[in-house]
Amino acid sequence: MSEKGFAEDIIHRAVMKGADEAEVYIKSSKKLSIEIKDQKIDALESSNSVGYSLRVLKDRRLGFSYSTDRGEISSVVDKAVESAKWVDTDEYLELPVASEPGKVEIFDPEISSIKEEEAVRKVSILEKTAYETDTRVKNIRKARGSFLQTDIIILNSKGVDSQYNSTTCMVQIMVLVEEGNDNQMGWYLSGSRFLNEVSFDEVGRNAARRALQLLGSKRMNSQKAHIVLDNIVANEFMEIFASLLSSENVQKGKSLLSGKLGEKVISQKINIIDNGLLHGKLGSSPIDDEGVSSRNKSPIREGVLLGYLYNTYTAKKEGVSSTGNAVRRGFSGLPSVGISNLYIDAASKINIMSLREIFKSVDKCLYVTEAMGVHTANPVSGEFSIGVSGLWIENGEIAFPVKEAVISGNILSLFENIEAVGDDMMFFGNIGSPSLLFGPTDISA
Repeated sequence: MSEKGFAEDIIHRAVMKGADEAEVYIKSSKKLSIEIKDQKIDALESSNSVGYSLRVLKDRRLGFSYSTDRGEISSVVDKAVESAKWVDTDEYLELPVASEPGKVEIFDPEISSIKEEEAVRKVSILEKTAYETDTRVKNIRKARGSFLQTDIIILNSKGVDSQYNSTTCMVQIMVLVEEGNDNQMGWYLSGSRFLNEVSFDEVGRNAARRALQLLGSKRMNSQKAHIVLDNIVANEFMEIFASLLSSENVQKGKSLLSGKLGEKVISQKINIIDNGLLHGKLGSSPIDDEGVSSRNKSPIREGVLLGYLYNTYTAKKEGVSSTGNAVRRGFSGLPSVGISNLYIDAASKINIMSLREIFKSVDKCLYVTEAMGVHTANPVSGEFSIGVSGLWIENGEIAFPVKEAVISGNILSLFENIEAVGDDMMFFGNIGSPSLLFGPTDISA
């Protein structure tokens, strides 16, 4: 029996057992993971996995079950239908109806068919180019690569009938550099749905450069000055917005953006976009994880909050439509709300500057290249206090590398203070941002 036929059989059995609505989610994957040390394989793992889940609604009650064994189909159906008897009713429970899947390219035959020898050769480039960057590169902590193919099938009793295949290549490296008694760490990663869009040598070089530029770091004086978040650190701050824009968190009172629809919440110089249809990006797919078509939307445009991100349940609760933002952590989990590809875009091209132009536009600034503890920001109050390091810039030139500085404040107030947007947009995972220039900010040392 085909996977689709298998899914149809499960739905038929669930309905025959008394389910009002039923949904089957099947996920299979093939993964090759490699870690290189001293140009030799330090770890190699090849795996294949498959699993399926059944979600049923009966009398406005939710039932759920899953398995990795096709032979347990009867048990999975029985458990899902039975479990629905023992939970409270919920008037907002429903499965989505069919919609036209979005069109996006996310499958690369080169990743799907890559041989171990070729994968090892490519991951070895990470380490090799890092060492070749500078003689002060003394050790590589991590040189990893993974090559993944994923196949998804989603069917439900209301007409959803979708399946797609995707591929992913992810590489990362952590580099240690030394000079005298000083040592610094540098990290970098890259990922895409397409192998030819991942530059293995650039990842190694960039990690080394990020570590090298911090050698000789010293503490700066506490002061108020412009700050520039490089695109990696800006991406970390965007993870906060991923949480703030979740309708799930808004409805639970766990988001600073609750009750602010239609209000200006950050700088009018930027838009925040969530787009599940970007070519080659890791958050792209034709449908979300309950079969709703992926789409392009701007929850924040020119600084104004226009909406949140929804799955079917949270949308029904608020009387709106799903934005195609249902996500699952795997076949064993129920859909929650998450981002597809969330990123910052300049509201106008006049706000875009090169990094060099940004440095020259201010007398002095702290160029932040590393931040510690961004994830500790309070999503309800927006307050944060994080340790940072980077480069002190004066008159457009690097004066000295900085260590052990602290910036603190409120996430919305900080993003209200954006003065310019860099031209160096970069995605790390499914979150993207260019470098960002912020107005005078309190910096403690």
